[in-house]
Amino acid sequence: MKCLRISNAIVRNFFYQAIVFVKKKIYFCGKKTNIMLQRIQTIYLFIAFIIMGILPFLFPLETDASGNKQIFAMDHTVDLVLFLGSAALSFITIFLFKNRQLQFVLCRLNIILNLILLGLFVYHSLNVSGGVATPEKGIGMFLPIFSIVFLVLANKAIKKDEDLVKSVDRLR
Repeated sequence: MKCLRISNAIVRNFFYQAIVFVKKKIYFCGKKTNIMLQRIQTIYLFIAFIIMGILPFLFPLETDASGNKQIFAMDHTVDLVLFLGSAALSFITIFLFKNRQLQFVLCRLNIILNLILLGLFVYHSLNVSGGVATPEKGIGMFLPIFSIVFLVLANKAIKKDEDLVKSVDRLR
C-alpha cells in the first residue's frame, strides 16, 4: 500500500511538472516578451491543433470497397483547406492568451469550421456515386468530432478565466 502511494505521488508530480506551468522569456526585436502558456485551454487547443493539422495526413478519410485505395485529406482540396484552416486557427488562438474575448470568439469560429467540415463529410458519404460497392469510412472522418470536443473544453476554460478576472475586478 505504501509503494502504491509513493508511485501515485511520483506520477502526479510528473504530470504536474509536465503540464501546469511553462513560462519563457523571449527577446523579439530587442524587447523582452513574456510568453505564458500555462493554462489548461492551451493544452486543449494544442491537442485540437494536432488532431486537425497532423492526423488527417496519417489516417484515411475513406477506403474504397475493394480495400486497395485509401483516400486522405490531401486528395480533396476543400477538405485539406478546411483541415489546415482549423489547425491554423487553433495554433493562432493559443497565442492570444492576453485577449481572452478574441480567443473565445476564434474558438467558436473554429467549432463552426469543424461543423462545416463534418457536414461536408456527411454530404460526401451520402452522395456516393452509383454502383454496388460503397466506400468504407475511415477514422479521418471522425477527426472533426474529436477536435470539437477539445475546442468546447477550451472554450469552457477560457470562459472560466474570463469570469474569474471579472470577479476580481469587482472586488477592486
